[in-house]
Amino acid sequence: MSTNNYKIFRKGMKDGVPIALGYLAVSFSLGIAAKRAGLSAAQGFLASVFCLSSTGEYVGFTLIAAGATYLEIALATLVANARYLLMSCALSQRMSEGLKLRHRIGMAFGVTDEIFGITIARSGYLNPFYTYGAMSVAIPAWSFGTTLGVIAGNVLPLRLVSAFSVALYGMFLAVIIPEAKKDKIVAVLIIIGFASSYIASYLPGISKLAEGTRTIILTVVISAAAAILFPRDTNEEAAA
Repeated sequence: MSTNNYKIFRKGMKDGVPIALGYLAVSFSLGIAAKRAGLSAAQGFLASVFCLSSTGEYVGFTLIAAGATYLEIALATLVANARYLLMSCALSQRMSEGLKLRHRIGMAFGVTDEIFGITIARSGYLNPFYTYGAMSVAIPAWSFGTTLGVIAGNVLPLRLVSAFSVALYGMFLAVIIPEAKKDKIVAVLIIIGFASSYIASYLPGISKLAEGTRTIILTVVISAAAAILFPRDTNEEAAA
C-alpha cells in the first residue's frame, strides 16, 4: 500500500467511526431478533458479516423463525436489498477506467446506505482504500453487535436498544447537509426525496408496496429527473 493510499485508508477509518457506533446499536437489536429465530451467536455473527443490511437481515431472521425455505429467504433478501444495485451503479460511474476488478468487487461488498453516503460524497474518482478504511471499522462493529445481541437475548428491553439507533439518523444528516450547503440543487432534491417518501407511504397502491421497493422507485424517478434537468460535467468532477 502506497503512502497516499494509507492516508486515504486512515481517512476512511476516521469517517467510518460514527457509522460503526451506529451499527453497533442497530445490529444489537438484530441480534435479539436472531436469538428469537433460534440462531446461535456464531450464526448471527456470520449472517451480519455476509449480509450488511438491517432490512435484509431482519427479513431473513423473520423468515427463518417462520420456517421458510432457502429459496423464499433468498428471494425476500434480494428484494429487500435491491436498492444496493442502484448504489453500486452510482459508484461505478465514479470509478476510474483502470480500477482493477478486485477493487470493484471489494467496494461492492461494502455497499451500505451509510458507507455509500460518505463514499459518493467524495470528489473526483473514488479511491477504493477510502471505502476499505470505512469498512474495516464498520463491518466488525456490525457483526459483533449482532453477536452481542444474540448473547444478551431478551435481557434488555427492546425499546431501550432501539433508542440507540437514533445515532444513525444524526449520521445521515452529517452526510447530506454539507453537500446540500454546497449545491442548492442537491438541497432541493433532498427535500423532494423526503417529501416524496412520506407521500408515497400514504398513496393508494404505492403505500402497499414494500418499503425497499418504494425506495427503489423513488430513487430511480428522482435521480433520472435530476440527471435530465440538471446534468453534471463528469470531466469537472474527475478533475476535482
